[in-house]
Amino acid sequence: METFAEYLDSLTEPEQRDRVEEVLTWVENEFPQLKERVGWNQPMFLDHGTYIIGFSVAKNHMAVSPEKEGIEHFSEAIKAAGYDHTRMLMRIPWTKPVDYELLREMISFNIEDKKDYTTFWR
Repeated sequence: METFAEYLDSLTEPEQRDRVEEVLTWVENEFPQLKERVGWNQPMFLDHGTYIIGFSVAKNHMAVSPEKEGIEHFSEAIKAAGYDHTRMLMRIPWTKPVDYELLREMISFNIEDKKDYTTFWR
């Protein structure tokens, strides 16, 4: 979590900071093989140098970005979880709980789908 300390310190809303820290810690614990990085002012996780998932903060939600392919693959599950999404990210409202099973599936999908990638992005 040391990699994300400065980013977390920049979050001025305590509830948002706590939620983001909780999610980042969960990813770190569930997928210890992933490497932490802050890029484009977003905490993200990489596997063998390729992007797996990233997070960002907005006024009304935490955004989760598994790239376009991850959003397309999980579009129905995202809607079923009560979240909405754009082409590139899923929005988790601050007022709703995090669906950790969905998050686990998204990360696992990207790890498997990108196992042979040698570039950062798809």
